[in-house]
Amino acid sequence: MSDGAWAGLAVAGVTAAYALGSRRLSATPVTSAIVFTGSGVLIGPALLDVVDIEHYAAPVTALMEAALTLVLFTDAMGVRRRDLVSGGFLPGRLLGIGLPLCIAAGWLLAWPLLPGLTVWELALVGAILAPTDAAVGKTAMSEPSVPQLVRRGLNAESGLNDGLILPFFVVFAAGVPGTSYAQEGVAGTFWRSLLLSTALGLLAGDVGGRLLRAARARGWVARDWGQVYVLGIAVAAYELAVLTEGSGFIAAWVAGFAFGHAARRHRPSGRPQGPDRTPEFAETLGSLLASISLMVFGAVLLGPALQHLTWEIVLYAALSLTVVRMVPVAVALAGSGLRWPTVAYIGWFGPRGLASIVLGLLVVEEHVPGTETLGRAVAVTVALSILLQGISAVALAHRYGHWYAHASTAAGERGLREGTPVPEGPRVPPPGRSGR
Repeated sequence: MSDGAWAGLAVAGVTAAYALGSRRLSATPVTSAIVFTGSGVLIGPALLDVVDIEHYAAPVTALMEAALTLVLFTDAMGVRRRDLVSGGFLPGRLLGIGLPLCIAAGWLLAWPLLPGLTVWELALVGAILAPTDAAVGKTAMSEPSVPQLVRRGLNAESGLNDGLILPFFVVFAAGVPGTSYAQEGVAGTFWRSLLLSTALGLLAGDVGGRLLRAARARGWVARDWGQVYVLGIAVAAYELAVLTEGSGFIAAWVAGFAFGHAARRHRPSGRPQGPDRTPEFAETLGSLLASISLMVFGAVLLGPALQHLTWEIVLYAALSLTVVRMVPVAVALAGSGLRWPTVAYIGWFGPRGLASIVLGLLVVEEHVPGTETLGRAVAVTVALSILLQGISAVALAHRYGHWYAHASTAAGERGLREGTPVPEGPRVPPPGRSGR
């Protein structure tokens, strides 16, 4: 049997096995991210060596890029302006203050712990590990006892920061000699990846949303094909940017905003306005691809990285999940009126996931000096996040919810800042995307 058949059998087997026990596992600390990542390490060259991954570099990259494209598009599609301004001081602070500080802290701490990397490569480490992923610890954002402000804030942050990090990534990558980004230079990268890709994404998303609105108004669109249509717009935005040598990820993220805005703004009047289920299929497919990507991550990046562990990489991974995340969060929330248990809770639940994996893989594939160390640091940090923040989500969410209930009672009519009401925000990601 060929390696491709063994790989397909392994992916199908793990996916089917998890699906059969998914509801039972949802009440335990064992998340889908842990299952798929661990399975990848098991079948990869580090242990059983069932699959020879080296011969499948192109399909692996395509799989991960497709997963991230769909996640970026659907996450952005569900974000509304009011999510950032109405009672939602939390995502604004986390994204506007916390995210840049997180990049800077990751950059500076990498300096003494990851020797041999250039200034731009160190900056890349900080940028790649800055975005968070709701998939690793969904309970932190869905547990009803956790105040709505915190749940919505973490969810909005996770949906936006992976897209906001992309400009930093392409500019820093352009500063690393030998990469494809460097061939364009910083100016060329700024023009093609940032400006042109953004314009193309806006065009694809807005036109796509308007066309869907017009077709809906005439009753031309069947519900299932309307959901498939979302995939077409996401892929079109990505490919338009690729054809112009820009950033497909930036284009897909921007297109999601434009498409969601056009679809909401122009929904037919005079009809009951229930939940918009248009992105459901794209979200579900993105969730499945993300889970499979975690399995590939375990085999391709994590397994080999575990064979070359150093104390510096392990220490950096630990600091990335604590100091690099929690200190910027504390600074960003200073003066917000939130109690210290809330600040600690938000700071801890900044798990790393799909965005970090894909961006790290893209850099590793450049095969320039320093990328092996960078890839190992990313792999170990994401793996530690999947394990620690995944298994702690249920217990800490319940414990924090218990604290909030008691603190609210003690505060009486004054209430807590954590109890600030917020409007209906972006949907919590579906089960596969959530990591449960």
